[in-house]
Amino acid sequence: MKYIVPEAEHGRVNNLKDTCFKYNGWPSVCRDDRGVLYAVASSMRMAHVDPTGKNCMYISFNEGKTWTPPIVVNDSYADDRDMGIVYLGNGKMVISWFTEAPEDYMEPIQGYDWFPAPDKAIAGGFTNAWKALPEDVYKSCNAAFVKVSEDYGVTWTDPIRVPVTAPHGPSLCADGTLVYMGKEIDPDYLAPNPILVYSSHDGGYNWEYTGTVQPGEGCTNENMHEPHVIELPNGRLLGAIRVHGLIGDSTECAETVYTTFSDDKGKTWSDPVPTGVEGLPPHLMVHSSGAVILSYGCRVNGKRAERALVSYDNGETWTEDYMLNDKLDFFCDMGYPCTVELSDGSLMTVYYQKWPGEWWTSVLYTKWRLGDNTENN
Repeated sequence: MKYIVPEAEHGRVNNLKDTCFKYNGWPSVCRDDRGVLYAVASSMRMAHVDPTGKNCMYISFNEGKTWTPPIVVNDSYADDRDMGIVYLGNGKMVISWFTEAPEDYMEPIQGYDWFPAPDKAIAGGFTNAWKALPEDVYKSCNAAFVKVSEDYGVTWTDPIRVPVTAPHGPSLCADGTLVYMGKEIDPDYLAPNPILVYSSHDGGYNWEYTGTVQPGEGCTNENMHEPHVIELPNGRLLGAIRVHGLIGDSTECAETVYTTFSDDKGKTWSDPVPTGVEGLPPHLMVHSSGAVILSYGCRVNGKRAERALVSYDNGETWTEDYMLNDKLDFFCDMGYPCTVELSDGSLMTVYYQKWPGEWWTSVLYTKWRLGDNTENN
């Protein structure tokens, strides 16, 4: 069943205007034991591919009504992107991200014809500066990292290198273990690397290999990207994986999500199966009611929207599909939604998307509620 959310509240976590560094992407959000919200994103960038981007945090002390200005928690010479965040309790949290190689953005950023003239001139200056960087900086790119904070995000460790990357990072299990399902990353970047699972038993400081997720039927590792994993109330692990490209003998490019389960703490996984949704990538969470929520963005022309699937049987089937925000035009650079539960049981989903009337992407949110909906069809 497909639903719209008639009384949803839409707002902005971060929306800069009077600067060329106003582009945002790939956010995540979590909530601490005091009710404080922490949103993170790759912000202060000029475009979708751009090493000026920084890993920024935004904090709300009133459940999203207002947010702090961007707080830079990580900035390198490379393109720092795809931020995840997870709260562990007692003020401890972990952020995650990966960096993209300079050759991926040396020239493309100068070719953005839609840049205003001053922005294009600034981009050209940065390109010349990147070309002059020492070799050891380049060797540190195409890598994934986490940082740990023990004081509610006031201070952070140095970057800790990890073998995998995923947009929303690791998740916390009931026994305190962090589980991270991600795409293996190496100096040759991502594809056709496999989806691997790593675990940390000390709060994110050290990671050990746990298992490998085999491609779904008709898929190869080149089709499988950007996963997320959670522990369900019954103790199983549920993974959801972005799948795109040509599947099997199909001549049409897929953009969907597959799911997989583990009953042995991530060592082995069931064969991934398609959910059938048109959209990607996934974020998973368990609501206090027991419902499992899978947030995703649909970039299909004519259907673009931020959406959320809901399951009432621990991810075996998905019975409801909520339309969270379909106020989009031709601009397909959007999505990567992540959902958190608020104190009254309602939900906040953060994502990146254009605010109406603007050409750049901001970090936006939609507040909504399970069951408070109008049937759409």
